[in-house]
Amino acid sequence: MPKIRVESLYKIFGQNPDRAMPLIEQGKTKEEVLEATGCTMAVTDNSFNVERGETFVVMGLSGSGKSTLLRCLNRLIEPTSGTVYIDDIDVTAANEEELREIRRSKTSMVFQHFGLLPHRSVSENVSFGLEIQGVERDARKKSAYEAIEQVGLKGYEEMMTRELSGGMQQRVGLARALATNPEILLMDEAFSALDPLIRNEMQDELLELQSEVQKTIVFITHDLDEALKLGDRIAIMKDGWIVQVGTSEEILTRPANDYVESFVENVDRSKVITAQAVMFEHPERVVSTRDGPGVAIRRMRKLGVDSLPVTDAENQFRGIIHIDEAVKLQRADKHSLKASLVTDVPTTSPDTPVVELLPLVWDSRVPIAVLDEKGRLQGVVARASVVAEIMGTTRQEMSTSDDEQNSEEEEVHDDRS
Repeated sequence: MPKIRVESLYKIFGQNPDRAMPLIEQGKTKEEVLEATGCTMAVTDNSFNVERGETFVVMGLSGSGKSTLLRCLNRLIEPTSGTVYIDDIDVTAANEEELREIRRSKTSMVFQHFGLLPHRSVSENVSFGLEIQGVERDARKKSAYEAIEQVGLKGYEEMMTRELSGGMQQRVGLARALATNPEILLMDEAFSALDPLIRNEMQDELLELQSEVQKTIVFITHDLDEALKLGDRIAIMKDGWIVQVGTSEEILTRPANDYVESFVENVDRSKVITAQAVMFEHPERVVSTRDGPGVAIRRMRKLGVDSLPVTDAENQFRGIIHIDEAVKLQRADKHSLKASLVTDVPTTSPDTPVVELLPLVWDSRVPIAVLDEKGRLQGVVARASVVAEIMGTTRQEMSTSDDEQNSEEEEVHDDRS
């Protein structure tokens, strides 16, 4: 079961939102609905899931509805229609007492503007939510100190918040959210008010913290680079609608429409696209240690390549066989590839950014082997694929280029034979 499940969620601001619904169903634009009814479409028919432990980023331009959507999840803003579930609890049907309990035990918010109490110390600000819950003083102080240490502010517990920098104050806000040990963090442009250097540091700290605490996070931002850095998945909003949900790679390589494509056109893909996205993983692009040189030669000729990775029966990577070496083995009537394998081969993990692969392929004749954590072959990355991503070549152009290259290499191998 997803941690958060949203179904057909609407929020329409105005005197009579019921007048707006038929126009929305007819496909009228946000501007047309506003002109006809005086109502503003803030969130329009959005459905999505957020998995447990996931950082789900919602991004869009100002006025796209992202902050309104976030506040509908814990009903700080009442949805016009639709349902929000946290676990199996229907938040939209909860009474006031149930809603207070959801906000106390299930969710916590971190805002763009820190909302700290200037007359209170760091620890008193962090423990404020526990104080409201009626937690006794020693227990809430202990929880506050632990949360403060989690966000890297150990030693600042009894300082006044007005004596801290903006970045440190935002850490206090994050510690306050963590102190109640919520299952879900709702973060509304939490780092937008910070200068770029501090903002980048806070992003890094959030990633490190999330690796430890594994909260379910819904993070709002208007910054695509921030979304790509933080999000396990990203939802892009426009005029109240979610127009695409996907991983960073899915959004960069398969934008759903022109709007998303315009969003991502200036992104440095090489820092986001990973080895997994550009590797070849077709089973015919691999030979086994059980295969002989004849099988290897035939497969290389068919694919139009001059080398192939070799794996054993457990799919453990053993090396690369070159066409020239396979031909020598065949002429010598050898039936095993093992003696001629190149084992000094660059390897990488599936989640390595393409930009980090360039030094591996620059001076190498062989492709990069992509291995999982157990050393099993997942695929191979060709030098051309790495260079193409860094140069900004599209996937369609890459496919055409590969077909042409394979055709040329097949002609060469036919001549050799």
